[in-house]
Amino acid sequence: MRFEDLKIKLIKFLKRKIYHTPSKDDILNVIAALRPFETDKELVRVGGERDGGYLVPNDLKGLSACFSPGVGNMSDFELECAENGMEIFMADASVNGPAVKDSRFHFTKKFLGSKTREEYLTLEQWIKDSKMTKSDDLLLQMDIEGHEFGVFNSTSEKVLQQFRIIVVEFHNLQFLTDPIYYRKATKSFNKLLTNHLCVHIHPNNCCGIKKIKEIEVPVVAEFTFIRKDRIQQMAKVESLPHILDRDNTDNTSLNLPAVWYQN
Repeated sequence: MRFEDLKIKLIKFLKRKIYHTPSKDDILNVIAALRPFETDKELVRVGGERDGGYLVPNDLKGLSACFSPGVGNMSDFELECAENGMEIFMADASVNGPAVKDSRFHFTKKFLGSKTREEYLTLEQWIKDSKMTKSDDLLLQMDIEGHEFGVFNSTSEKVLQQFRIIVVEFHNLQFLTDPIYYRKATKSFNKLLTNHLCVHIHPNNCCGIKKIKEIEVPVVAEFTFIRKDRIQQMAKVESLPHILDRDNTDNTSLNLPAVWYQN
């Protein structure tokens, strides 16, 4: 047996010894906890008709700022948030600025990360640098290509609670069977669900659906959360896609598997 093969076997063995290997029931429990609810805040589409547009609760009045780490080639979401009276804070070390120049945009050439160092800054530090007060209600829209779990897991519940609405794209969900990924993901999900409720899930049709332990899982999906103190009524979502959902790419359309929203 080659050295590399032995190394791979050793890593897999250590993972099994150190971390719990997720079972089918474990994965189903994660999915059940994330199932979206309909609330008294109807969903509206903010941003464009393709990638970069998201469904959010119609509860934007009074939000002080939108924090948007991960800057793409479109800024429709941020522009619409600015039109709703929010200050816009954007961060990404891989680009020199947002796609659109606008005096309401504040850009930081850094990545969002779990620690503030060199070209990284934490969410908490970013909020402080932006001069937000503890009484400010905020919106977070995050698409940072797989680093979202590190950010959530290094951010306190107190800081996350400042965000009335959180929209995040989760990546590589097909790895929920991997012990390390499962541990990071469930820690993030549990932290988010402490003070927030999932109100929408939209699979990004960029990357398809994978079967893990006979469960259909979108590789990439957009999740929308609202802080629990903002809602008066809630009921389980009966059907998806939402009438306002749109494909992200020109690939074949993708519907969220029923297990993600039906008991």
